[in-house]
Amino acid sequence: MPPTDPAPDPDATTGPGGGRGTTPTAAPAPAPCASGPAADAAPGGEGPPAPQRDAPPRRDAPPEHACDDTVDLWLCALHDTPQPAGAAPPAPHPRPVDGLPAGGAAATPSAYEPGPGSAAHAVAARPGQARRTAPFPPPTAGLIGDVERWGPATTPFGAFRLVPVAIQRDLPLLTRWMNDPSVAAFWELAGPEDITERHLRAQLDGDGRSLPCLGMLDGVPIGYWEVYRADLDPLARHYPARPHDTGLHLLIGGVTDRGRGIGTALLRAVADLVLDHRPDCGRVVAEPDLRNTPSIAAFLGAGFRFGAEVALPGKRAALMVRDRALRHLL
Repeated sequence: MPPTDPAPDPDATTGPGGGRGTTPTAAPAPAPCASGPAADAAPGGEGPPAPQRDAPPRRDAPPEHACDDTVDLWLCALHDTPQPAGAAPPAPHPRPVDGLPAGGAAATPSAYEPGPGSAAHAVAARPGQARRTAPFPPPTAGLIGDVERWGPATTPFGAFRLVPVAIQRDLPLLTRWMNDPSVAAFWELAGPEDITERHLRAQLDGDGRSLPCLGMLDGVPIGYWEVYRADLDPLARHYPARPHDTGLHLLIGGVTDRGRGIGTALLRAVADLVLDHRPDCGRVVAEPDLRNTPSIAAFLGAGFRFGAEVALPGKRAALMVRDRALRHLL
């Protein structure tokens, strides 16, 4: 975005702009876990003979709701854990809240805590076993990973973490940011809430190759981020992509938070989070508009290098790259 003041260390605002790709398709749902052992006899009465009345109970029969591996255990814990009579069903994740307070102020930090369905919470095991934390991402993690387990990251401006967008909670705030003229010039999403909502749902309802997030600084929303699989994005047609290349789009929401070096610090923090938690990713990339010189300067200050000038649909972009091999040198 154009700088709001002549500060020497401007912040970043880089959106997909004219380079946005097609809407991803939804991934197939995971197969449910078997809920119990097979019956001893077929419906027609055929099957193994019934045990004698005085025979000891079978000790080799698996307990009800048993699963064969850890993935099934996790699914059983989510889907087959008995609920008390009359109990309400568990809330979906992310947990919707009642939107933002009057006046457009940010919601309280507690509204952005990981919900009971996230992998950051302990998973209920079989009766008699201790609760434990799931050692693998849940199905909702998609192709990016469970970003709620990535943070927080320490920055010179405070603790920063990414929180996946929840439309009911975050749409008013994001719409207000998208209508900022400095943001709209590059994101091209100015207008009523339904424009921003369509942009978000195209990602949330897709196959997980792009994840919209709020950036939280000391528990307060400060910007909007998209973490996406650049190797699966239309961008990959315009540069020599490598498997698991991960891309970033971002904006800093508040005018008073721009031009202070915050964007540069957060860019470095998010790139480090990606490289730390996506071991197959060798590079973090971005494609800010060539006209957006403050954004390009912020990427350079965050350890990215200029890779090439690329012609994308609707814009000419600077391909910015942060290499895993150079992360401690730049």
